[in-house]
Amino acid sequence: MVTRFLSRIISRLNRTTRFPAIAFVGFTALLLLWFISPVLSQESLEEKVFNEVWQTVNDNFYDDDFNGIDWAAMPDKYRPQIRQVQSRQQFAEVINQMLAELQTSHTYFYTPSETAYYQLLGIFQPEINDLPAAAKALFPNDRYEYTGIGIFTKTSHEKTFVSAVLEGSPAAIAGLRVGDELLSVDGNPYQPIESFTGKAGQSVTLLIQRSADPTSQQEINVTPQTFDTTILFKEAQQASTQVVEQQGKRIGYIHIWSNAADLHQQQMMEDLMFGKLADADGLVLDIRDGWGGGSIAYLNFFTGESPSITSIRRDGNAFIADYRWKKPVVLLMNEGSRSSKEIIAFGFRQSEIGTLVGTTTAGAVVAGRGFMMQDGSLLYVAVANVLVDGNQRLEGKGVTPDIPVVFPLEYAEGVDPQKQQAIATLVTAIEQQHHH
Repeated sequence: MVTRFLSRIISRLNRTTRFPAIAFVGFTALLLLWFISPVLSQESLEEKVFNEVWQTVNDNFYDDDFNGIDWAAMPDKYRPQIRQVQSRQQFAEVINQMLAELQTSHTYFYTPSETAYYQLLGIFQPEINDLPAAAKALFPNDRYEYTGIGIFTKTSHEKTFVSAVLEGSPAAIAGLRVGDELLSVDGNPYQPIESFTGKAGQSVTLLIQRSADPTSQQEINVTPQTFDTTILFKEAQQASTQVVEQQGKRIGYIHIWSNAADLHQQQMMEDLMFGKLADADGLVLDIRDGWGGGSIAYLNFFTGESPSITSIRRDGNAFIADYRWKKPVVLLMNEGSRSSKEIIAFGFRQSEIGTLVGTTTAGAVVAGRGFMMQDGSLLYVAVANVLVDGNQRLEGKGVTPDIPVVFPLEYAEGVDPQKQQAIATLVTAIEQQHHH
C-alpha cells in the first residue's frame, strides 16, 4: 500500500516536472521512513522499564552526587545490554548490575520470580497500594500472597543450599534442615516461586543432599502452602518462641524475622511480659536473616526504667506485671541481619544490654522505599541516609559481634553453632547474675 502510494506520487511528479525518477530516491526514502518510523521508534517494554528504573533512581536516590558515580552516563552504558536480553531474568541481572554501581544497600530490582518480591510487598503494604495491571494480575485476592515452603536459600559453588527455615513452615514440618543442598523439586531444578506455583496443599518431592557424600541424597515430601506476606513473619516469630531447659536454666528464645511491623514487636513484648517467655531465666534474641525496617522502640523494653505493677484480686491471687526485661539477654546476629536490626545491635552494645554473638551484620543501614514499575517489578531505592546518634554511619560497616562464631552453611545438617554459643553464653550470664 505504501509502495503503491509512493509510485503514484513519483509518476505524477515525473509527468509534471520532467525530472527523472532517480532524483526522487532521497524523497522516497524520507517518505518511507516517515511511514514506518512509529515502528522503529517504538521502545520495547524492557527499554521502557529500564528508563523508568533509571529515572526513579535519578529522582529519589538519597545522594544527589550518586555516591560519586556518573549516573547520567548509565543509560549509554547499559542500554545496549538491555536490547540483547532474552529473558526477564537476564533483564533483571543487567538492571542490578547498573544499580550495583551505586554501592548502596536497599537499592535492588526484584521480579515476581523471587520470594523477596512478595515479602517486601507485604512489608511495604499499605504504602504500595496503586499496583500496575501487571502486578494486580498476580494478586487476584487483593492480598500479597505466594505459594512456597518457607525457606531462604544461598548459592555456593553453583549449588543451592537451604540457609534458613521459617519456624512452623511446611519445610520445618517436613524436616528440611539448614545446610541441605536442594537438587530438584518434582524432578526439575529448584525455583523459589515457579517450583511451587499452583501446588498449595499438594505434596511435592524435594531431592536433597544432606552431606558432602552423594549417598546422603534423599527425597523429602513437602506440602506447600499459600503465605500471606503481611502476617508470614509474625506467624514464624510466634512459632519460634519457646523455652528450652539447659543446665537447669530456662532459656527463652525468639526469632525476629522481620523488624518492620510494630505488631511483631508488640507480640514479642507480650510474650516476654505475660506469655511463653515470662518465666524464662534469660533470653536469646535472634535477629539473624529476614528483613529490617520499622521502629527500634523495643530497645527501651530492655533499657528503660519503669515500676512493676502488682494486681491483687479478691481471692488474694496476685499478678505482677514488669514492663521491663531485667534478666540476661544474648543477641544472636549474622551477615543477614540488616537495616534497623543493625541499629538494635548497636543499641545493645551501647547500653550494655547483653552479649552479641555471631558474625558482623550486613552493613545495610539506609532507608529504602519500594516503587512499582510498569511491568509489575519492584524497585527498592535508598531514599535517605541514616546516622546513628547523629554522626555514626553503619552503612558499609555493620556491627561486629562480641563473640564471633562462623556458620559453615554447606551440609550443616541442621547444626547451628551460633545458636549453641548464644545459649552457652546466656547460661553463664544467668549464673553470674544469680551469684550477684
